[in-house]
Amino acid sequence: MIMERFYKPPFRKFVKKQTRPFQLVIEDAVEKVIINPEVGESKKGDLKGFRVHKFSFKKHQFLIAYRFQESDILFFMIGPHENFYRELKRYLREVES
Repeated sequence: MIMERFYKPPFRKFVKKQTRPFQLVIEDAVEKVIINPEVGESKKGDLKGFRVHKFSFKKHQFLIAYRFQESDILFFMIGPHENFYRELKRYLREVES
């Protein structure tokens, strides 16, 4: 079964601003998620249904938030650990209101 992948605006915006070497690392991290969607940690509470995959680039940790919708995978957000969950929740509130 081939999963369609979709990228939400915060994800696309972040990737677009990065250097090419970092973009390639991001692509690898996304591929890892596509190959094994269970790789990310399952979230609870407000973020139930989301998974977060962590990866490093130049000694910094980055997180990718994604979730499934039927047979598709939606990449919501990517960024450094600092304030990541707060930003994700803020974005979800904006989208839902």
